[in-house]
Amino acid sequence: MTAANTNHPWWMGAVIYQIYPLSFCDADGDGVGDLPGIIDKLDHVAGLGVDAIWLSPFFLSPMDDFGYDVADFRRVDPRFGHDEDADRLIAEAHARGLKVIFDLVLCHTSDRHDWFIESRASRTNPKADWYLWRDARPDGRPPNNWQSVFGGASWDWGPQRGQYYLHHFLKSQPALNWRNPEVERAMHAEMGYWFDKGVDGMRLDSISRLVVDAELRDNPPRPRDDTEHFVGSRLSPYNMQQHIHDRQQPEILGFLERLRRFTDRWADRFLLGEVADGHGTTASLYAAPRRMHSNYTFQFAQPVFDADFLKRTIAADGAAAGPAWLTYSLGNHDLVRIVSRWGVLPHLSGDGPALAKLVMALTVCLRGSACLYQGDELGLPEADVPFDRLADPFGIALWPDFKGRDGSRTPMPWCADDPNAGFSTAEPWLPLAEDHRALAVDRQDDDPESALALCRSLLAWRKSQPALIHGELALLETPSPVLAFVRSIGAERVLCVFNVSNAAMSWQPPERWNPLTGHGFAAGWSDGTVTLPPFGVAFGAPV
Repeated sequence: MTAANTNHPWWMGAVIYQIYPLSFCDADGDGVGDLPGIIDKLDHVAGLGVDAIWLSPFFLSPMDDFGYDVADFRRVDPRFGHDEDADRLIAEAHARGLKVIFDLVLCHTSDRHDWFIESRASRTNPKADWYLWRDARPDGRPPNNWQSVFGGASWDWGPQRGQYYLHHFLKSQPALNWRNPEVERAMHAEMGYWFDKGVDGMRLDSISRLVVDAELRDNPPRPRDDTEHFVGSRLSPYNMQQHIHDRQQPEILGFLERLRRFTDRWADRFLLGEVADGHGTTASLYAAPRRMHSNYTFQFAQPVFDADFLKRTIAADGAAAGPAWLTYSLGNHDLVRIVSRWGVLPHLSGDGPALAKLVMALTVCLRGSACLYQGDELGLPEADVPFDRLADPFGIALWPDFKGRDGSRTPMPWCADDPNAGFSTAEPWLPLAEDHRALAVDRQDDDPESALALCRSLLAWRKSQPALIHGELALLETPSPVLAFVRSIGAERVLCVFNVSNAAMSWQPPERWNPLTGHGFAAGWSDGTVTLPPFGVAFGAPV
């Protein structure tokens, strides 16, 4: 095969490995993961064959939302190490050929940030307009009916000013006022600080909430039969509304264009946006030329996962994307782990590691860049965290109907027989999942049939297939449970076939293909027909 076209930017078709620092590896023995621990495990990450790492926030924070409430964007929180550890991590990752992406929260800060402390002190101080403050309605109610994602009104009272301030999540996460040019310049400067230090990109949290309706109009109610969100209206009033005024405002496009112009002052930097509340159309709009480089959504977070769903979603993304380049994140720190999310479905039950391999292959074969979450390479299931050990405020508030996000954030298992699975010498901040021990890195390292071995083989082989990295995608007509598409670039074409079920199946492609090998999957080819085991994957080249 030909080598990948080096004219493409590094992030196009890249495989990005997300690290959740609290739970990756603890080097100082306090039960909390840290930057030195990440550095200690970079050889494992590089050995997977990924192209970049994405680190969830490790900046100074009271940790009300585990780093997504930032009190200082330029300081490393002492839980994670020292400021110089961030510099060392960047250097060590680059030495292993890994690009580095930091997670940056643009929409809000912690209420402990110096900016907010000054802003709430009075209505006349220099930062009085840096956050979204508004007067109460005449009867004392909040300015509008907006609801917080984490429950309750989106407004909290600030007695020093005698006004309400907006927060989309926790009340300790006040929303910044990006319509104030000083705020926009200040947040650009926070990004520039890390670009100057060599960071290769930024993952921008909840980017669709960067600005809200200037008139702060009420959101209309959501129709009763609308089941778009993964948490039902019974659990959260947030889901009773159509969020047309508190997110995805048309003015956001201008802010993204200026953000891109600022970023382009540095060469080869990458902006990846989280559009958690949107679909492929929104993600593509935000990634149009001169805006974000790429975005991902939670469209694959749905409880359904079968060949027909995948065909519809992939087709919709392809129609929406145009020249835009999407990123796919099928698992991350906010979602139930893949094996547990879809392994409960009757047609996908019975073999978690095989399902993990299937989803991994699909993720890195779609047209776009791909994110793998720590532990995906091991096929980890969701951990069952008891109520008395929960840390996530979202889960604590909605227990037991919704258990929050802690189950996907438990410590990474490195050594099966170690008391704390090699994560730490102390009791971990979240309990280790006992069923993760059998899937620990040291157990899978030398097992050629493991999910870890498959990940390494698949990503190494993928690097020799330019069509899978940069090519276009064309869906093929297939009977369920078969999903098939062709990736192509120039004259090179690769057939990708997936058995989205726990039963063996056969399928005859519309033209003849020679089997491709070396990727780690086993399939049978005979007289133009491919036979796949449960959760099987096959690749072919034109005859």
